[in-house]
Amino acid sequence: MRSELKVVPGSFVFSIILWIVGLIILYLVISTAVKVGINKSVVGQYIEKQYGVKNVKELLLDKDLDNEK
Repeated sequence: MRSELKVVPGSFVFSIILWIVGLIILYLVISTAVKVGINKSVVGQYIEKQYGVKNVKELLLDKDLDNEK
């Protein structure tokens, strides 16, 4: 008996879509973590104080219900 591998076109497309969505989510998580990490670091605070450069962009986590701003 020889078993043949059947490729279903729909599952391949679905797999590609899942990979793309996963990579987009990974990109957003990493880029947000890097931006927040740099802004809260000693170097980031020094640059902000020295040059007055502050890129204020509210993140989803900044709008948390626990924050009282």
